[in-house]
Amino acid sequence: MASSHTSATVVSLWRYPVKSMQGEELNASLINERGLLGDRAYALIDAHDGKVASAKNPRKWPNLFAFRASYAEVPRAGAEPAPVRITLPDGTLAASNQANLAALLKPILGREVVLKAAAPDKPVLEEYWPDIEGLDHRDKVTDEAMPAGMFFDLAPIHLLTTATIDRLRELYPPGRFEVRRFRPNIVVAVDGQPHAFVENDWVGRTLLVGPEVRLQIIKPCGRCVMTTLPQSDLPHDPGILRTAVQHNKGAVGVYATVLRGGTVRYGDSVRLE
Repeated sequence: MASSHTSATVVSLWRYPVKSMQGEELNASLINERGLLGDRAYALIDAHDGKVASAKNPRKWPNLFAFRASYAEVPRAGAEPAPVRITLPDGTLAASNQANLAALLKPILGREVVLKAAAPDKPVLEEYWPDIEGLDHRDKVTDEAMPAGMFFDLAPIHLLTTATIDRLRELYPPGRFEVRRFRPNIVVAVDGQPHAFVENDWVGRTLLVGPEVRLQIIKPCGRCVMTTLPQSDLPHDPGILRTAVQHNKGAVGVYATVLRGGTVRYGDSVRLE
């Protein structure tokens, strides 16, 4: 989107009720200072070390993407997080508020965990850095601080354009570049743009989404090993991350904070201020 006059549209909305589990696609969502209502409201906490369970360290949490989370009730602004329905890898349904949830999850995850709806004051997750040239760390696991009191990696909103997905497909045709790999909240189609990393030009600017929402684009979204992991029918593919590193410094999409909340809907216009 080269200017505020270029046409762009919201083509999908996603929220992930439980961090690092598969999420749910929406037609509309309220957005407040914590992002899409109900996004990353819950996370699994390792009962042994207190760290947030994350697919960023697949050596420790190899099968989180085999779980799916969706809300059993519609979340309400200002209320306690609504109960979540969790689909286990074998298709069994569990509820976030059932008494034996931890016991049910332990043999699947191989660790004792607790599902929490309140993040610690100083949440921490572990991140594994694969051996790909161009990454800051290679074949290492690091502790990464998260925003205080939240289960987000860095910011409450992640945006991605279809132009970027299309460009990555051109650069690495064997790769299955699909939105699911990158876990954005808002996917935007930009008219009249060549296949390119359009979002890079948004950093430092304000994005208007629909009639109400204003987002501050703060930085590119650096990608991690999560993008390479298998989920559903998507295969394991290190080439996904390698392509992003080689051609866009490892970034796919951008992070944003919320300047003004409101409701965002499928088909809403998107424009730069």
